[in-house]
Amino acid sequence: MLIGDVARRSGVSARMLRHYESLGLVRPTERTEGGYREYSGADIRRIFHIESLRSLGLSLREVGRALEDPGFKPSELVDDLVRQTRERLADEAALLTRLRRIGAAEPAAWEGVLQIVELLQALGSKNAGTRQRAAMSSVEEVPVPVEALVEAVLSESDPNVAGALRWALAQSGGRGPALLAEGLGSPETEVRRRAVQSIAEIPNGEATALLQSALTHSDIVVRRYAALGLGTRGGADAVPTLIDMVAEETNDVDAADVLSALANRPALADRIATGLVERLTRGAAEPSARRRLAQALADIPGTTASRALEDLSRDEDRAVVLTATYILGIRDAE
Repeated sequence: MLIGDVARRSGVSARMLRHYESLGLVRPTERTEGGYREYSGADIRRIFHIESLRSLGLSLREVGRALEDPGFKPSELVDDLVRQTRERLADEAALLTRLRRIGAAEPAAWEGVLQIVELLQALGSKNAGTRQRAAMSSVEEVPVPVEALVEAVLSESDPNVAGALRWALAQSGGRGPALLAEGLGSPETEVRRRAVQSIAEIPNGEATALLQSALTHSDIVVRRYAALGLGTRGGADAVPTLIDMVAEETNDVDAADVLSALANRPALADRIATGLVERLTRGAAEPSARRRLAQALADIPGTTASRALEDLSRDEDRAVVLTATYILGIRDAE
């Protein structure tokens, strides 16, 4: 079979067949009377073998070794090809993500594209200062797609950078809450914590609804951050969790401040005081817990809080007595 016929039937161009011949991968075993290359059936089978190995990602040099060296084992080469393919797929996936984010930003000119690319690269920098500056400039200069900000904030370990990213995300609007909600389902504790903290800083109804739902999350850390965020927005359902946080000394100062703010609403003041009293009677046996609950009662108006403080002024622990007595003195002076 002549080279043109082989090219048509195999799908390998005549030019490539000549290249194979120059490399010694396949040599036509016969010639016609006119001196033209003539491929035998064995030659054609070898061409198909070459193409099959190339389809796996082997270089022509590796193809030659595989066909000629009987001691050439495929296992190591296949493992290496698997690794290279995974790396290539990861690179392609990263490129696709970047292109989608640039498209979402809808830049009007190539200058805008370059600015977005620079910001995306800065958000992925190993330098915390660079990441923080990128977060700030994403609001003040070039808008970065919300997806990129969410990915960055869920992976950020530096507290200063994380704060800048949460601020930028709160300014961006859009799909932020919905994307962060996916982070609440992450198997990683830190990702869930970052997600709920970010949601708590987004001032819209969708974020509030997510915080409300997160009060029943299986992760207690998520529940606590959700309670702080929801309580700051005036959510009364956060009160039980906030009281537990005070008793258990978990962000107890922040929890007490939120309870104090909520107690400014007359309808909630007695409910909060009652909850603190119930926590005193059912599970605050430790003097330190009773002292923290007494401090929380200080800013809760009403007779329920006052009676609880009077009871605590007769507590068996001296530190609790001194705390309650001091608070009562201030309340009486007001």
